[in-house]
Amino acid sequence: MNAAVITEVKTPIACQIVPDPVATPGQALVRLKAAALNHRDLFINLGQYANIKLPLIPGSDGAGIVEAVGAPADQAWVGREVIINPALDWGGDPRAQGPKFRILGLPGSGTLAGKIAIPVENLAGKPAHLTWEQAAALPLAGLTAWRALFTRAQLQAGDRVLVTGIGGGAALYALQFAKAAGAQVWVTSSSAEKIARAKALGAAGGVNYRDAGWVTALQTAAGGLFDVIVDSAGGDGFLSLIELTKPGGRVVFFGATTGNPKGFDLRRGFFRQINILGTTMGSPQDFAGMTAFVARHQIVPTVDRVFPLAQAEQAFRHLETAAQFGKIVVGL
Repeated sequence: MNAAVITEVKTPIACQIVPDPVATPGQALVRLKAAALNHRDLFINLGQYANIKLPLIPGSDGAGIVEAVGAPADQAWVGREVIINPALDWGGDPRAQGPKFRILGLPGSGTLAGKIAIPVENLAGKPAHLTWEQAAALPLAGLTAWRALFTRAQLQAGDRVLVTGIGGGAALYALQFAKAAGAQVWVTSSSAEKIARAKALGAAGGVNYRDAGWVTALQTAAGGLFDVIVDSAGGDGFLSLIELTKPGGRVVFFGATTGNPKGFDLRRGFFRQINILGTTMGSPQDFAGMTAFVARHQIVPTVDRVFPLAQAEQAFRHLETAAQFGKIVVGL
């Protein structure tokens, strides 16, 4: 089969012919129709992950058709259109992942290939209203946003929500999910175009976080502080998010792309009873809840661009520019 392969870090992605995988008992062989990139794939390509074992087929997101199974008991999956849950071996506690937890695409082979062998328990039916490209864009970022909003932050209808750094996949899902759940959603970005596109998706408004006085401007425009703030950047900007959180509010974060905040004043948090919640990926229950929510509300993922597998290197470099609005998809 054809696959995109990382042979060495900080080198171009190579397209190669590799052996087809085989489904063992408990697994399904999925012929992939589309895959999608995440920043995790880029960080692996750049050598910014620990314990990278090369060569490696990257990719955590994918959608396709089950071609075969490794055990007769799973025969009913054959021929079904599916999406893949990339959270492998979560464990038995829905509150947090167990010691065997790993994410598809490292250390094992991922979805940027013609086929993949995946545990049957990590399959879900493809939402019927989605194209292959849209379905492939859903799993990792959708799961992350779902758990952040509903499992960790306990979002309620009527909440005022702030989503930072709009334009990335998880941030856009947070906007779409929160809006569908009856929340009022505001966004931040360094791009006026991205803020305008977020408003077209249902955001009430947004501000440029590089502008002087953006915190005051946002609070004034929104009419108050926020019940829920969703962030993946961290850094010193995280201190401003604490300022924007109402008493008893929740700040949920799933990344620290700009590092750790310096000079964090704990008094700002405890006096206002603020909940600061970390989250990563999601449990099988979260994935089931997310896919059902997407189907019920007919949510359509935002796809930025679609590249053929032969142009996987160009897809990675486009992701590296951080100019995308939505998910970058690879057609297979």
